[in-house]
Amino acid sequence: MAGVPPTITKELTIGQLAERSGVATSALRFYEEQRLISSRRTAGNQRRYHRETLRRVAFIKVSQNVGMPLNAIRDALHELPEGRTPTKEDWARLSEFWKADLNARIWQLTRIRDDLTECIGCGCLSLESCTLANPSDVCGQRGPGPVRLLENAPEGAPGCGTACS
Repeated sequence: MAGVPPTITKELTIGQLAERSGVATSALRFYEEQRLISSRRTAGNQRRYHRETLRRVAFIKVSQNVGMPLNAIRDALHELPEGRTPTKEDWARLSEFWKADLNARIWQLTRIRDDLTECIGCGCLSLESCTLANPSDVCGQRGPGPVRLLENAPEGAPGCGTACS
């Protein structure tokens, strides 16, 4: 009929949500299992998602694209009032909080890239060069892991420690 606006569906099936969001149905079920999104069940046990879930899924996708782990995304979504989707202001606040974590990871990856040709991180898989970079196996005495790669790590970097050579 001409002049009749289309009806806006207030709820979406899992297939509709997958199509609209560009996320596979298996991922949507996983997000629900991880309590990132929620649905209600019909009498026939089919999932129905509120339209606002599209924004939550977009938020999850963008957050993952900037490298945030699902547990950080879940924590961020749980800070929102029940059922509310993230706003531009929410994103600005969260992205500011996440910058420190991202900067620490960038620092760590830069350090790994720059040291890649010289040292494996004193794991120790290169005894020839490691004896020069790590005389008397000081790093080995400090315990397991890539302690040289983590020295002088900024606050928030995983496993940061002090220099061992």
